[in-house]
Amino acid sequence: MQVFITGASGHVASAVIPELIDEGHQVVGLARSDDAAAVVAERGAEVVRGDLTDLDVLRSAATDADGVIHLAFRHDLMQVGDMAGAAASDLDAVRVLAEALAGTGKPIVGTSGTAMIAMMGITDRPGTEADVFEGGYRIDAENVILASAERGVRSSVVRLPPSVHSDLDQHGFVPGLIGFARDNGFAGYLGDGTNRWPAVHTRDAARLYRLAVESAPAGSVLHAVGDEGVEFREIAAAIGNGLGIPTAAVESVDAPQRFGYLARFVGVNNPTSAERTRALLTWKPEQPGLIEDIDAGHYFA
Repeated sequence: MQVFITGASGHVASAVIPELIDEGHQVVGLARSDDAAAVVAERGAEVVRGDLTDLDVLRSAATDADGVIHLAFRHDLMQVGDMAGAAASDLDAVRVLAEALAGTGKPIVGTSGTAMIAMMGITDRPGTEADVFEGGYRIDAENVILASAERGVRSSVVRLPPSVHSDLDQHGFVPGLIGFARDNGFAGYLGDGTNRWPAVHTRDAARLYRLAVESAPAGSVLHAVGDEGVEFREIAAAIGNGLGIPTAAVESVDAPQRFGYLARFVGVNNPTSAERTRALLTWKPEQPGLIEDIDAGHYFA
């Protein structure tokens, strides 16, 4: 199978591309710059130049492929507070990708986040794959992909947890939290820190993407979750131990100053189940959990 991947120079793709190639697939990766193109080529993929705003490029690459994995997101906009712009760009891209595959029976695997389950008010129980919503931030793009099942596309969406962690993670939430902890002189948590974050190792997530593009039934929601929920104060303690600094509670009013662009996420309670995903695709996380991975020390090298 020839698989077209957006976000091919990013963190998750650093594991997805080798996972696909090792299983005999060919990979074509989108790259928006010379540096990104070099990274994609080094990973073993053919390079297509463009970004999420180049809709004609997306349409052509998706049409030529046997399947699509959509990993890209405008994190540059998210980090400067333009959440709406990032979501709008993503929505335009998934519409084009889904349209290109309409009527072909080919697979498209989109990417969403478990945090949106909490943002929609489900915080008193683990979120499940059955939790779907009419619309909202990133939900609109998720729904476009899932709805393409009715137009002859074998569509699925992988929801990633806030922390996708590993030695491959250079710019995710854990490195972000470590950076803010260094700046603050302590590893912080919001309130009493008992809110829970799900997490997954990058390589476990990559295997799920590969299984999804190979065999996920049309209209599937999949949860790439290894740790169902780790208390945030445990995450802070592991970061504090790694940096040799104390942990401390942060009041909500001080969150923007202490956590920057992560302020809206650090207090989220987002326990999430992957029980249905594990049964559907016979997927079982095998890599270290979040705390063990932080304790391994590679984040502080």
